Amino acid sequence: MKRLMAAAVAILALAALLACAQGSPERADSLSQPDDSAAAERGSRLEAVKARGHVVCASNNSLPGFGFIDDNGNNAGFDIALCRAVAAAVLGDADAIQIVPVNATEMGATVQSGDVDLLVRTVTRSSSRDAQWGNFSYTMYYDGQGFLIRKDLGISGALELEGAAVCVTVGTTTELNLQDFSNQHGLGIQALTFEKTDAAVEAYRSGQCDAFTTDHSGLYAVRSSLPNPDDHIVLPDTISEEPLAPVVPHGDENWYDVVNLTMSMLIYAEAYGIDSSNVPTAVTGNSKVDRLFGLEGSFGQEAVGLSRAAAQDVIRSVGNYAEIYRRTLGDDGIGIAREDNTRNALWSAAPCADCPKGGQIYAAPLR
Repeated sequence: MKRLMAAAVAILALAALLACAQGSPERADSLSQPDDSAAAERGSRLEAVKARGHVVCASNNSLPGFGFIDDNGNNAGFDIALCRAVAAAVLGDADAIQIVPVNATEMGATVQSGDVDLLVRTVTRSSSRDAQWGNFSYTMYYDGQGFLIRKDLGISGALELEGAAVCVTVGTTTELNLQDFSNQHGLGIQALTFEKTDAAVEAYRSGQCDAFTTDHSGLYAVRSSLPNPDDHIVLPDTISEEPLAPVVPHGDENWYDVVNLTMSMLIYAEAYGIDSSNVPTAVTGNSKVDRLFGLEGSFGQEAVGLSRAAAQDVIRSVGNYAEIYRRTLGDDGIGIAREDNTRNALWSAAPCADCPKGGQIYAAPLR
């Protein structure tokens, strides 16, 4: 009964999406792909992906660090790497992906339709989205709303923004969070609202407001795109909780397990000290490492339809979690620090006696 209900919801969502697409030919074309929706509804999305030969990921192509087009014209970024990891796990080829660019208002309908295998686009997990959109995998990045300001203002914390003019996108939870924060602390912040985020950023760039607010990930991306990034700082304050995770359509528990196991491979490879340069192909004597890489024992990969050695393809192709983070979001990307006591560090970054000081990047044990 649960699967029939999920299939019905998916069909209704697809009808709604197609109705909208009739007025937007570009949107309809961007979702064109082999007709494997029936196979997916029967709970066999894995087989549909294998038959198609690539993973369809809804993502971004204009957010530095997370999803963007690089200098060689390729999709790149943290979110794109997670899509590539799934392709490597399922097909043995990290390049076997199709990226469908979607904006923030299209995300829900896109994943509900079942036309994509995966939505990875700085998507915040929330209770209503969990219930209506699809199944969220592990949190792969802990985000939160903050503020970007000019360094010469001499402000070191958000509570010093009393009376400040802050640029924000209208009609968003970001605007609501800003108002709540201002009211809670009696700051009298003046919200300068804009229909599009690009317009809000341009207003900040031109000096129309003292600060710009969105999630920290977006703030660092905006900062990296400014003419003189060092003239701007991201305040350390976080005024909302925004856990970001991949989403898969409702209705196929096996595909959900496939994505979860893939995310686990990235996390545990880092925890075990294995990166793209030292992936083992023979028994090491470390039972956890050998199990992860399919050299001895199993952690369930074959039960969901993956090769026992799938983690070898994944880590060799895209690296472990730390490598992905460093080249996209960290020192080699947009410069978001990842110290051991930050949320986006591994849970194992602190000994158990200090566990509250460790990170929150964690997945179910591989056994």
